[in-house]
Amino acid sequence: MRIAVMLRTLEEKGGIGVYSRNLVEALLDLDARNHYDLLYSSVQQLGRYAHRPNVTEHLLESRGKALWDQVAVPRACRKLRPDVLLHPKFTVPLLTSVPTVMVLHGADWFLPDAAQFYGRLDRAYLRVFMPLYLRKARVAISVSQLTTDDFERIFALPPNKVRTVYFGPARHFRRVTDPAALDSVRQKYGLPARYLLALSRVGGNSERKNIRGVLDAYARLHAEIPHKLVVGGLDCVRFRDEYQIPDTGWGRDVIFPGWLDQADLPAIYSASELYLYPSNQEAFPIPLTEAMACGTPIVTSRVNGLAEIAGSAALLVNPKDPDEIAGAVRQILGDPSVRARLVEAGIERSRIFSWEACARRTLEILTEVGADANAVAALRGRSG
Repeated sequence: MRIAVMLRTLEEKGGIGVYSRNLVEALLDLDARNHYDLLYSSVQQLGRYAHRPNVTEHLLESRGKALWDQVAVPRACRKLRPDVLLHPKFTVPLLTSVPTVMVLHGADWFLPDAAQFYGRLDRAYLRVFMPLYLRKARVAISVSQLTTDDFERIFALPPNKVRTVYFGPARHFRRVTDPAALDSVRQKYGLPARYLLALSRVGGNSERKNIRGVLDAYARLHAEIPHKLVVGGLDCVRFRDEYQIPDTGWGRDVIFPGWLDQADLPAIYSASELYLYPSNQEAFPIPLTEAMACGTPIVTSRVNGLAEIAGSAALLVNPKDPDEIAGAVRQILGDPSVRARLVEAGIERSRIFSWEACARRTLEILTEVGADANAVAALRGRSG
């Protein structure tokens, strides 16, 4: 079977970029039988998988994302004639005869509480085009059961149109205990000896990640604990002005180390006392699986995909209540038995989420879709 994969998301720094890179690598590690046509939008991507014997890389040039999806990719498919086309994001070419599979990373744009975190144009675009993408795709893979349920309810989709397939942290996420490795990341990013960890980035993402709730909770805790608050992420130092963080008192102990390299994150999680992730809205929160794999206690929200993924391996809070967030932090810092339980439960639960399992189930879906399309084509050929 010939599988084409749309990979304009390959270099994205956010969750979908992480998903795309790890899924492709896991598929290629798992499957040496089928041939993969990897479709790139940037010349910088060429060569990443060229050493794989069952891979052909293709650079498709275009002036923008929409033209790449809807013109460049269908044109390439007419030439390559793949059996199935996969996009690790939520769009598919509308004018292609190749059966398509896309990935849904959440239904935020259609949920009143979550839509506020996205621009008006984004919401309008998805209201028009998402029904078309759903109709065109043979199967939509969903990253959480919550997302599956949301799409089935909102769009009245038939059974089995959306399939839930969990993924997980990259393979290098595991607990780091080597003092030299822990000291190395402390020196590299200027991290203190004891800290609480939060991750975000500037813009609407910070509102969704509830950085305001994290800061308010830390302000309540500051006088009681020796820990500093580390908020990692690109350009997050701008939060000082955005959230009017004071230069004295608790604000002096909020640290913004900037972008944290993926290779360093396991040690950064492991060196922290706990991970604060009381987000307002998530479908499949990758950082929760990373923190669990590293044995880092977690405080997260009891809403949407966060509670689904965390299960009993985190303390769950109301993200709109900074006193409750602060109380959960006190529990972990003040009760060694609570901390030990969360460390053990997190490592155990993290085993549910793996890229190997994700790749295996994704390949089953691609094989099913490709085989069904070939069977239909064969029947049409005989009837003709």
